[in-house]
Amino acid sequence: MKKIALNGAGLLVALFAAFPVYWMISTSLKPSSEIFSSTPQPVPAHPTLAHYREILTGNLIPGVSFLDFFLNSALVAVATVLLSGLVALLAATAVARFRFKLRTSFLIMLLVVQMIPLEALVIPLFLMIQRLGLYNTLPSLILTYLGFSLPFAVWMLRGFVAAVPKELEEAAAIDGASRAQTFRLVLFPLVAPGLVATSIFSFITAWNELIFALTFINDQSRYTLPVAMTFFFGRDDTNWGPVMAASTLFTLPVIIFFLLVQRRMVSGLVAGAVKG
Repeated sequence: MKKIALNGAGLLVALFAAFPVYWMISTSLKPSSEIFSSTPQPVPAHPTLAHYREILTGNLIPGVSFLDFFLNSALVAVATVLLSGLVALLAATAVARFRFKLRTSFLIMLLVVQMIPLEALVIPLFLMIQRLGLYNTLPSLILTYLGFSLPFAVWMLRGFVAAVPKELEEAAAIDGASRAQTFRLVLFPLVAPGLVATSIFSFITAWNELIFALTFINDQSRYTLPVAMTFFFGRDDTNWGPVMAASTLFTLPVIIFFLLVQRRMVSGLVAGAVKG
């Protein structure tokens, strides 16, 4: 009975979490007459792809299509994931494997910076971006998101690197492997699950962020998807069909990215690798 109760509670939580996604997809497939009907239907009576055609073939802004915003977001998100993964892995390896001055202070600062509200950093970062000459460019967003994702990524990867027995690296060194070969052939495959977990966090951070994208970018052709989504909402009314269709397309890359890397999100790959 306890197991049945737990499974039932888990099912309810899953349904509660999945219902908004289902309603979003269902609404995106409904014609406008059904969306604004006085009796909403959970299943579209007359499914249509008109809303998807409207946002994919039309221009939210003169001369700029939905796909342009999509490509901008993809470029920023992919660059953030690759750079944060590389820098965080090197930093985590240094923190976990070497002893140096202010090491403890560095680890404490990783936790402290995550407590600062992002809204409090908008003006300082805006001034910094202007002085660097990166205002109104996508690299300004990449650097900003990189700074936000690195503390979490370094702290998380540090635990994965520390869990890898040093004996594995020593054995590789005895066999003639250089430090670079040991890092690439021994350490990197074993910390891959942690790298995948941090990459998901970095991807979602860069993909969903709105405030800095709206502040640092003035050229409408360089807007990312979160900023583009605001153009669907008018002062007096909102066309919910295109909003839900765009939201569905906005959500798909995150789901696809998670499905591609979910198998690597398993820790404990080094359990039992070294005896004694």
